Amino acid sequence: MKRNISRHFITLGICAASVLASASARAGGLLLYEIGTADVGLASAGYAARAQDAATVFTNPAGMTRLEGEQVTLGLQALYGRANFSVDPAATSPRLGTDGGGNAIGWFPGGGVFYSHSISPDLKVGMALTGNFGLSIKYSDSWAGRYRTQESTLIGVSFVPAVAYRVNEQLSIGASVNAMRGMFKTKVGVNNIFGPDGQLELDDNVWGFGGNLGLLYEFDPGTRVGLTYNSPVKLDFSTRPKWSGTGPLLGAVLGATGLQNARVDLGITVPQGVNAGLYHEVNPRWSLLGSVGWQQWSRFGEVDVGIDANNPISLTADRNYKDTWHLAGGAQYRVSERVMLMGGIAYDSEFQDSNDIPPAIPANDAWRFGLGAQVVESRNFNWGVSLEYLYAGSLKTSLTGQPVVAGGRGNLAGSYDQPAGILFLAASVSYKF
Repeated sequence: MKRNISRHFITLGICAASVLASASARAGGLLLYEIGTADVGLASAGYAARAQDAATVFTNPAGMTRLEGEQVTLGLQALYGRANFSVDPAATSPRLGTDGGGNAIGWFPGGGVFYSHSISPDLKVGMALTGNFGLSIKYSDSWAGRYRTQESTLIGVSFVPAVAYRVNEQLSIGASVNAMRGMFKTKVGVNNIFGPDGQLELDDNVWGFGGNLGLLYEFDPGTRVGLTYNSPVKLDFSTRPKWSGTGPLLGAVLGATGLQNARVDLGITVPQGVNAGLYHEVNPRWSLLGSVGWQQWSRFGEVDVGIDANNPISLTADRNYKDTWHLAGGAQYRVSERVMLMGGIAYDSEFQDSNDIPPAIPANDAWRFGLGAQVVESRNFNWGVSLEYLYAGSLKTSLTGQPVVAGGRGNLAGSYDQPAGILFLAASVSYKF
């Protein structure tokens, strides 16, 4: 019995870490296109080619060569997500109950600030501060999947200094450094076998660094293509677990095995990606935008976990994610010199099996539908509002585990019967100095 319990808790710590690594993924994994800017209203169409405000510092640094003087863009965003789990009582271990955990996502803030400065007409520098990586989920403590996850947060906030240079009238190049502050926290229920559940918590903040390259080619003033490459960013989290509510038997096992003060090392790779975009003015009123992209989420699934205790154990958990593809199309329509409307549709391919979705990842392939408007108040000031809905469809979960009566996590089966999805509300302002 003690050997099984010890093995169970080693696995539990590893599971909690790997669950966090996949916290509530959303189309294209955890990397969001939405950063509070006009790209929300376009569903990310033309992401690497639009270059109409200072947000291009982040989306494609080469686009800064199209901006005059000093410009700043501020984006604010509210995200509301819905992911309601419905337990299948026939396939779920009875001792886990039938509590679906409530809405696992709810409200989440976002946005960013972006600044571009002209050193000369051909040389620009800029900076961006935003977060487009990660999300948070939270289930009720008594839900049926509590031994797999109760609460998980994985967020990356990036500080991005950038530079751009116009090589000639058509070609511009850019580069930036991605200094990402990674923050993670996860809580998972502990099966005490006898009595109420305990809890395991992991919490850490680290820095990770990467680079971005951008290219913008303008065939004429109304037609341009953009290409970007974002390098991987490694976040090496390392923390000691915090145990609470463990019973006397399990507390003794944790102390005897050294797991009470074990160190959990979790290496997460924010994946590399490529994005190509098109912007084309059909006439003075209509413009068409498009994007195609790729992200290497198969690397993100390779989660390295090491537990350093009196009897060290090193394991690698591979969640077998797939690389994702992205397609987007959209349009802008100038109602007048002052008002421009926009809309877009995008699709991201699946990154896991839709019939075997872990409860910490209630999403897979997804559609985006965006609408927005930009209003020019003066030569130096404009503002905009955007709305986007991300549809993640109906998903199924079927996970197996050791019997709950023996200290295991049991079997968990069910589905997100109500379509899982996210609503984005964004507002942005841009000012030219």
